[in-house]
Amino acid sequence: MQPRTYVAAYPEGYPSSRTRVPSVRGCAVYAQDAGALLPGNATTRFDDVALVSVAGVLPSRVTTSDDIEARLAPALQRLKLKPGLLRRVAGVNERRNWAEGESSDEATIAAGKQALAEAGVHPSQIGLIINTSVTRKHLEPSVAVRLHHGLGLPSSAINFDVANACLGFINGMSLAAGMIQSGQVDYALIVNGEDADEIQVNTINRLVREDLDRDAFMQEFASLTLGSGAAAAVLGRASAHPEGHRIVGGVTRAATQFYDLCVGSVDGMFTDAKALLKGGLDLVVSAWKEAKDEFSWTGMDRYVTHQVSSVHTSAIVRAAKLDRSKVPVTYPTLGNVGPASIPITLAAEQKTLRRGDRVLLMGVGSGLNTGMLELAW
Repeated sequence: MQPRTYVAAYPEGYPSSRTRVPSVRGCAVYAQDAGALLPGNATTRFDDVALVSVAGVLPSRVTTSDDIEARLAPALQRLKLKPGLLRRVAGVNERRNWAEGESSDEATIAAGKQALAEAGVHPSQIGLIINTSVTRKHLEPSVAVRLHHGLGLPSSAINFDVANACLGFINGMSLAAGMIQSGQVDYALIVNGEDADEIQVNTINRLVREDLDRDAFMQEFASLTLGSGAAAAVLGRASAHPEGHRIVGGVTRAATQFYDLCVGSVDGMFTDAKALLKGGLDLVVSAWKEAKDEFSWTGMDRYVTHQVSSVHTSAIVRAAKLDRSKVPVTYPTLGNVGPASIPITLAAEQKTLRRGDRVLLMGVGSGLNTGMLELAW
């Protein structure tokens, strides 16, 4: 029987064991047979793709949790909530917001230029740009077209948005890696820019209303941990960049029955925090266990996780039995910067990484989706 690409349904006579399905240029995915329950887990390996550079750009304005709680003081007093809630519950001391003259788009362009310069790659060499931001000022055109223009990329460069909540950047890296591996492009630029200002203002204005009860307040609590920032990464061929950091491969897994646990827009983000945490942990652990046939991630040198809060980080560390000293955190000073949080944390952490270190990027996005991507530093 001839090899097939991964499909949702399988023809009669498809092999009954877990089957490796080759695809182009060494990239492979895995499939289950038609007689078994599909676990929703996709496993991918790459043999000639590298992260060549990663950069982060932060806003200049700092908003402390004390600043936010001062504006919420009437509601906190009325609902009998103790001061210091954001620090005590989420571990978020401050976050960044764009100052006058700054914007998420311009910061994303700056991050892209920095990543290109550090990679030694000219804009004319970029064949693909994927924007992964949650933030967008309009439904169309894509945010990517503005960034494509601002970065001076060639007309031959494919450009589009990938929206998958906080998992977007890892999804973008995986998509770009597949296109590089297959020979479609030589270099790809993955970018992200987040602006939490509008949702922060709208949430605070709503939470100080006198008709809001304690449950409604806590449903919007997660919005107060959001921060702004931008990031970019250049991907290319490992064979052309021996100094780069090879993308080994990873897994993705979905639990979309939880599609309504965290629903957001610029008006507000409404979250069932307890159910979201439990569903997310179950999803991560399931993906971790299923990946054991292909990957061994118990002895990584660094685990770069999506930055949400102290509660979330502690829960991930316990559930996956991670070494806490190998899990860097940025949420205390940056809050939750959405899809940008993983590349921003990786960019800050790269000066402490040594050649040969194994790094695992671990993302979770509302929906729920999770993705893990291994790098050989």
